[in-house]
Amino acid sequence: MRPVGAHDPTARIFPLNIEVGGTLLLTAFVMSVVLGFVTNKTNFCTMGAVSDWVNMGDTGRLRAWLGALAVAILGVTILESMAIFDLNESRIPYRSSNFAWPRYLLGGLMFGVGMSLAGGCASKNLVRLGGGNLKSLIVVIVIGAFAYLMTRTDFYGIVFLTWMGPLTPDLTQIGAETQEMAVVAGALTGAEDLNSLRWIIGGLLVLALGAFAVSSVDFRRNADNWIAAVVVGGMVVGGWYLTGGPSGQEWIEAAEFADRPPEGVGVQSFTFVNPAADLLAWVMQGGDEAYLTFGIALLFGMIGGSAVYAVLSRTFRIEWFSSWSDFVRHIFGGALMGLGGVLALGCTVGQGVSGFSSMALGSPLAMVAIMLSSALTIKTEYYKILYEDASTGAAFVSALADMRLVPQSMRKLEAL
Repeated sequence: MRPVGAHDPTARIFPLNIEVGGTLLLTAFVMSVVLGFVTNKTNFCTMGAVSDWVNMGDTGRLRAWLGALAVAILGVTILESMAIFDLNESRIPYRSSNFAWPRYLLGGLMFGVGMSLAGGCASKNLVRLGGGNLKSLIVVIVIGAFAYLMTRTDFYGIVFLTWMGPLTPDLTQIGAETQEMAVVAGALTGAEDLNSLRWIIGGLLVLALGAFAVSSVDFRRNADNWIAAVVVGGMVVGGWYLTGGPSGQEWIEAAEFADRPPEGVGVQSFTFVNPAADLLAWVMQGGDEAYLTFGIALLFGMIGGSAVYAVLSRTFRIEWFSSWSDFVRHIFGGALMGLGGVLALGCTVGQGVSGFSSMALGSPLAMVAIMLSSALTIKTEYYKILYEDASTGAAFVSALADMRLVPQSMRKLEAL
């Protein structure tokens, strides 16, 4: 929500910042400090999980991510069935009835390539920034700049919406008011008990994800995996509760009666691409409190929490680009994450855990695209390192063969 109308720029946002919004944003900041601390401590990273999996066959961090998703889905299913909050009203429209599969796929593919080039997703770069990595500062700025381009200018409408719109089906045509899995299942089967469908689908997802996560002895014996799964998933549920529960509703109502309605008010949880654009807008507005959003509080908290852990563990190190090519690589990766993150409606946390916890059909589609493109990018780069004279095309085709996406006869390079 943006400021509307001609109002006195010095007017207070009553009572939002003093009594409601300030407490909520402070709580969000503290939650994010905890998440940043734990993420750094446990090395929770989706790109790292993909890299471990495709290069070494190690699924420990992947199982931690799936465990976090199981915790988030369970928490959301319980609280939404109790009518504590309604994710149909989320600020990021995960459950929109418009099933925008082109943006989920293209955005996910772009984001996956970008995070592989930039050494990690948006959240990982925030964690690295807290640990002293100044390369990540540049990446976060670039993510914010391109996310700003997508959300606050006509760029998205001109470049993407013009051709994606006609390809996007409206699920109301099959009787589904949203793309929530339970709603779509009800529309297709004629079942009317939405709450029961939520429990069935949510329960099956939690059991499947949880069982896969704990089926590995390596996962069960690694305390960091358990901590990451419980804290990341729990914080996502906490974000939904904070902004969609009683305090969140008071926040929303206060904003409706404010002299200058602040930006970013609404039901939401942890995500880091759109908030990077919010941060840029806040800076451009000279720190105007109307532009200080829930997402900005999350960004500062992630950096702060990671910094605390880095200092306590004596791992804080100032890092900079090793070469011009390293700089270009990170810039390009940040740009792809800014563009792709907005298209896909979130990052590996924003769409991969927060969005997925809403059980929206588009979330798994976006995450498959992110993980696939990240895996292919990582494998392509390894081939280019191993075979210095190999072309990018030959390395890419060989990576496709490794992933069994093309016949082995098309392989250009000997398998790693």
